[in-house]
Amino acid sequence: MTRTVPLLAAALLALAPPAAADTRFEATLAGHAVLPAATFTPPPQGAPPGFALSGRFTGPENRRAEEPGSVPGDTGAPHGRRPTGLSLPFRGQPVQGFSGIKPAGDGSHWVLTDNGFGNKRNSPDALLVFHRVRPDWRAGTVAVERTVFLSDPNRVVPFHIVTDPSPTRFLTGADLDIESIQPVGDGFWFGDEFGPYLVRADAEGRVTHFRETRMDGRTLRGPDHFALQVPASPAAPAAFEARRSGGFEGMAASQDGSRLYAMLEQPLYKQGTDEPEGRFLRVLEFDTRAADWTGRVLRYRLEEGSTAIGDFNMVDERRALVIERDNGEGDPGLACAEGRQPPACFPAPARFKRVYLIDLGEPDPEGFVRKIGHIDLLAIRDPEGVARQRGDRPADAPRDRFAFPFFTIENVAAVDADHIVVANDNNLPFSAGRHLTRADDNEFVLLRVPELLRAR
Repeated sequence: MTRTVPLLAAALLALAPPAAADTRFEATLAGHAVLPAATFTPPPQGAPPGFALSGRFTGPENRRAEEPGSVPGDTGAPHGRRPTGLSLPFRGQPVQGFSGIKPAGDGSHWVLTDNGFGNKRNSPDALLVFHRVRPDWRAGTVAVERTVFLSDPNRVVPFHIVTDPSPTRFLTGADLDIESIQPVGDGFWFGDEFGPYLVRADAEGRVTHFRETRMDGRTLRGPDHFALQVPASPAAPAAFEARRSGGFEGMAASQDGSRLYAMLEQPLYKQGTDEPEGRFLRVLEFDTRAADWTGRVLRYRLEEGSTAIGDFNMVDERRALVIERDNGEGDPGLACAEGRQPPACFPAPARFKRVYLIDLGEPDPEGFVRKIGHIDLLAIRDPEGVARQRGDRPADAPRDRFAFPFFTIENVAAVDADHIVVANDNNLPFSAGRHLTRADDNEFVLLRVPELLRAR
């Protein structure tokens, strides 16, 4: 699908005025590929016993459940506890959901499987893993070409891990919550939410560097940082500023790989309070050659109606793509109303799912980056009927429109001069945004957005 920009068009674009702030651009569906929700892989050779099953601690109070398929998955209370049709524990390790993407340059993409089943307590039997996948836009399928499990055989990670006594020391979702991936040199950098931390691994997934977060001369910590514990007194303060599940969700890399820009998923707390410091997110610059923070911090302003970001990748030396979203899932046309109750409707449907193009090159005096424009992932044009599945939506929904109504959409990257790729994290088996009572697949969409990618 690679397209080139004619020289005359490129020249005209160079003369075009900059886009006004928050300009909305159209997106057209150019490809749609689906990896089924129930896609699993066996644990790696050398893994300790106990990883042939995953999700054993996802039931009430995280009590162990050893019988495969004995704990039904549902969407949780905020989304009406709708059944998703999949039950835990699983035989094998989930291949999904994906949280972080980077094109490999040949039509395949590096993607990162989320930490496990949603939190530190329920994920000690979920191994951390990343994959090289290849969407086939014509067939609508996704091939998993390579799977790499993360490990710490050289004891770089400074705290106790689940597999600590084993020689292979594979990492789990109780150790780290890696949410972003960047190939740099002969390895990969990962952004984590627990610490938040940055972690580097070689091409085989073996950890080589571990960095806590430094900001404004202090260590920035979340409630799951390894140095913290629950206070002995319920009245005692807890010394953290980053929110749980609010660490490094997105992480962009400069074109030469010398800089990483790690973006927090949610606003920090004001020190000593449970109030956010503002409706903005911090973006911290990291020097990959020195393997240290530079001290530079930018700010990303959240829009009204959004709660978090999902991913962050550079387009060129100064422009980047950011997913900004709310916590809703499902088609708004099937919102619960007038006495309707789940599972026949979506109690908290998707309202705000966008991809923004931003400019990091000229922040304002307060450090805020400029938003150039956005596309609406709930209103994608599909005049050719490219969509592979549309899910549950109103009978009168327009056939030439396609939506990406998922709770967490955590993958975006530029593919060429005209296209971007977007994919969801399906929170297996706890999200059902495409269908009312069916676990979400991992969907990849190829979007034609030439005007967005040319905006300045």
